[in-house]
Amino acid sequence: MAHQAGEIHIGIGGWVFEPWRGTFYPDGLPQKRELEYAGSKLNSIEINGTYYGSQKPESFAKWREETPDGFVFALKGSRFCTNRRVLAEAGPSVEKFVTSGLAELKHKLGPINWQFMPTKKFDPDDFEAFLKLLPKEVDGIRLRHAVEVRHDSFRAPDFVALLREYGVAAITSADADYTQIADVTAPFVYARIMGTKEAEPKGYSEAGLDRWAKAARAWAQGGVPEGLETVGPPAEAGKREVFLYVISGDKVRNPAAAMALIDRTKG
Repeated sequence: MAHQAGEIHIGIGGWVFEPWRGTFYPDGLPQKRELEYAGSKLNSIEINGTYYGSQKPESFAKWREETPDGFVFALKGSRFCTNRRVLAEAGPSVEKFVTSGLAELKHKLGPINWQFMPTKKFDPDDFEAFLKLLPKEVDGIRLRHAVEVRHDSFRAPDFVALLREYGVAAITSADADYTQIADVTAPFVYARIMGTKEAEPKGYSEAGLDRWAKAARAWAQGGVPEGLETVGPPAEAGKREVFLYVISGDKVRNPAAAMALIDRTKG
């Protein structure tokens, strides 16, 4: 199933979390069926385990098979690629990561999130060298890349222009203390919202859920949501595929928030 511009994918980070048993997952559901269940309620998941270590090709194939048509996975890029002083030297690590078996996800492979430490500062030449290392495909599967930067030095028009040149998305971090760069820089949008609270049964208030549903629809239609911080000039208009993940915050509430946002963005 080919995904299209204007499509909205909403999900959570990972699917193995003990407190979700009995709150999100039904009591008694075998752990080996948790991804299958999550796939019946959500339409995307960001895999975090790929940040910490390599996964087997068989695992990617299994995840593909356990989720329904139309489901899509985002992947965290390996920390061995991004947690380094000189990004230009990341070539072997990037190649190792993209050839580790992720192509087994096939049509369910969404964007790769290359996350950087809060201490990593913007060095234009070195960062461009890193972008040049990111391949456009592996084993015939298209690769899409997004970067999550967390230092205020990246809040520069030059950074936005660089991402647009390479078609790489700036990940919008929201409802947290992280640096926010909500500029649209690629044919897709990648957002991570982190404001769920235990006191809210659905993680966010009704108004908060309405706000993020409205934002997702605005991005999908080619607009820029109100109330988010941008750095550079507006992007060219055009429908975009949207990936929105409810991350961190009160993690127990994240599946409920994601499901509520899916309900609000249907149709």
